[in-house]
Amino acid sequence: MNRYPLWKYIVIVVALVIGLVYTLPNFYGESPAVQVSSGKATVKVTEQTLKTVEDLLRNADLHPNGIFFEQGAQQNTVRVRFEPTEAEKQLQAREVLEKALNPNREDPAYVVALNLTPNTPQWLLSIRALPMYLGLDLRGGVHFLLQVDMRAAITKRAEATLADLRTQLRDKRIRHTGMNRVGNVVEVSFASEEERARANDLLRNTQPDLVLSLPEASAAPYLLRAELSQKAVQNVQSYALKQNISTLHNRINELGVAEPVIAQQGADRIVVQLPGVQDTAKAKDILGRTATLEVRLVDDSPEALAQLAQGNVPFGDEKFMDREGNVLLVKRRVILTGENLNDAQPGFDSQTQEPTVNLELDSRGARIFQDVTRDNVGKRIAIILFEKGKGEVVTAPVVRQEIGGGRVQISGRMSTVEATDTALLLRAGSLAAPMEIVEERLIGPSLGEANISAGFKSTLYGFIVIALFMAVYYQVFGLVSAASLVCNVMMLIALLSMLQATLTLPGIAAIALTLGMAVDSNVLINERIREELRLGRLPQTAISEGYDRAFATILDSNITSLIAGLALLIFGSGPVRGFAVVHCLGIMTSIFTSVVVSRSMINLIYGRQKKLTKVHIGQIWRPDAEKTAR
Repeated sequence: MNRYPLWKYIVIVVALVIGLVYTLPNFYGESPAVQVSSGKATVKVTEQTLKTVEDLLRNADLHPNGIFFEQGAQQNTVRVRFEPTEAEKQLQAREVLEKALNPNREDPAYVVALNLTPNTPQWLLSIRALPMYLGLDLRGGVHFLLQVDMRAAITKRAEATLADLRTQLRDKRIRHTGMNRVGNVVEVSFASEEERARANDLLRNTQPDLVLSLPEASAAPYLLRAELSQKAVQNVQSYALKQNISTLHNRINELGVAEPVIAQQGADRIVVQLPGVQDTAKAKDILGRTATLEVRLVDDSPEALAQLAQGNVPFGDEKFMDREGNVLLVKRRVILTGENLNDAQPGFDSQTQEPTVNLELDSRGARIFQDVTRDNVGKRIAIILFEKGKGEVVTAPVVRQEIGGGRVQISGRMSTVEATDTALLLRAGSLAAPMEIVEERLIGPSLGEANISAGFKSTLYGFIVIALFMAVYYQVFGLVSAASLVCNVMMLIALLSMLQATLTLPGIAAIALTLGMAVDSNVLINERIREELRLGRLPQTAISEGYDRAFATILDSNITSLIAGLALLIFGSGPVRGFAVVHCLGIMTSIFTSVVVSRSMINLIYGRQKKLTKVHIGQIWRPDAEKTAR
C-alpha cells in the first residue's frame, strides 16, 4: 500500500542528484577578472588574441589562474581570471593589456574592462552547470538613467524628408525654385501655382506621413509646406527608443554583463542596470559610443589620385582607410545611411558560388540606390562604418549594373567567414537618437554582500525555527518534512541556475515565501494523517489516505497562488517580475517535494513494516479518550 515501485525511487533520486549538481556552482563565489573584447566593429577577437594576451601577461610576470577564450553570439571575448585575493594583480593586468593592445588611446581597438567571473570548476562548466545571476542589489554594479534626445530624432527625420522630397520632385520633373527646412517643416517654393498643385498632388499620394499646407499668395514664390503628422512623430519617437534599447543590448555584450536590465522608463528615458561592473568609466564610454553606417561613391578619377599622390585631398572628397589599410578617396555626399538598411545576410552567388553579402533596403533606400547605380556603372561604392567620429571602409564593391528592387548583392574575393563578418558589421546597430546620462548610481559590492548576508540569514533562521517546531510537534514526520524543505530549496536554486535567472532581494523574499507554503503543505498532510488515525484507521491506511486526500487541497491552494504569480509575471515589471519568477518556480518545487519526495521517505521508513502498529507523528488526541478522561 505504501510502497513505490523501484522506477519511482530512481526518478526521485535522479531529480535530487541533478538538483544538487546544479546548485553547487552557487557556492564557489567569484574572482576578479579582466575581459578583452572588440572596441571597434571591424576588429575581431580570435584565438590569436588569446595567445597575445598570454604572452603579455607572462612578460609582465603576472600569472592568472585561468585564461579563457569565449565565443559569443554577438562577439568573442578573452577573459583572464585571478584568485579572489588578487585584486591588485587584476588592476596591473588591465594596465598592461590596455597599454599594449591600445597604443593609440584616442582610438582604442579593444575594450579592456574589469569584471568578475565565477569560480565554477571545469567539470561543472562542462555540463553547463553555471551559477544563477545576481541582481544589482545583491552583486553591486552601476545604474544609469539615459535621456533620449527626441528633438534630434525628429530633426533627423525632417532632414531625410527634405532629401526625399527633392529626389521625388526631380524624378517627376516638377520644377521648384528652392527648398529649405524651417525647424521640422520643409518649405518648397515654386514659380507657378500649377507646379505647386502638381507637387501637392504627388506628395499627397506618396507621403502619407506628411501634413501638407498651401499658404495663400498673389505672386511668386508659391510655397508648399510639409510637416510630419502627429502619428509620424510618435512613430519616430517610438522607433528611436526601441532602436536605442536594441543597440544598448549589443554594446553591453562587450562588457560581459550577465543579465543586464535595459528598460524604457517614461516616454523618452532608458534605465540601464549593469550588475557586477567594476569599471564605471569604461561602461559609460561604451554606452556613449555612436556607430553609423554610410554609403558613398569612391573617387577613383586620375585627377583625384594624382592629388592624393602629392599629399592633397581633392575638394569634395574625404580620405578613409579600408580594412586592409589601403587609402581610399570617397565623395563627401552621403547616398544612404544605416537607417535605410533593413537586413544584411551572408550568402552565395548563384552562378559563381562565391560568398556574398545580401542587403535588403527599405523603399526609400531602394529608390535612391537604383538611381545611383544606374548613373555610376563601373564605379565603386564605399560602405563606411563610423564609430566615435572616425570612419572605416568596410567594403567598396564595383557597380556592374543598375540595381533595383531594394536587394543588393556584394561580392568579390571574400571568404565565407569574411562574408559573415561583413554582414554582421552592416547590421551593427546605431543610435537612432543621441542620449545623455542624467542619473548615475554606483552600488558597491560590499552593499550587495550585506544584502545577500541579510537575506541568507533571514531564510536560514526561519528554516531552523520551522524545522525545530516540526520535529517537536510531528516527530519523525516532522523530520521528514524538514528534509523535504531542504530538497525544496535545493531544487528551486537548481532551477534558477539552469534557467540562468536573476536573483534579487525580492527573489530572496519569494524563497522565504516558498518555504512557508511548503510547510503549509506538509502540515496539511500530517494533520490529515492524524485525522485518519483519530477515526481508527490502521497506520498504513492512515498514511495512504492522508497523502491522497491532502493532495487535492494542496493542489487547489497552490494553483490559486500560481495564478496570482503568473499575473505578477505578466503585468509586473522590474523587482515584481523577479519576485514572480521565483514564486512560480517555488510553487512547482514545493508540490514535488512536499507530496512526492516526503512520501517516498515515509514509504522507506514505514512502508515495509507489514504489522505496523504505531507511527511517530506526535500526540493524537482521540475524542473517546477525552470523554473517558472526564
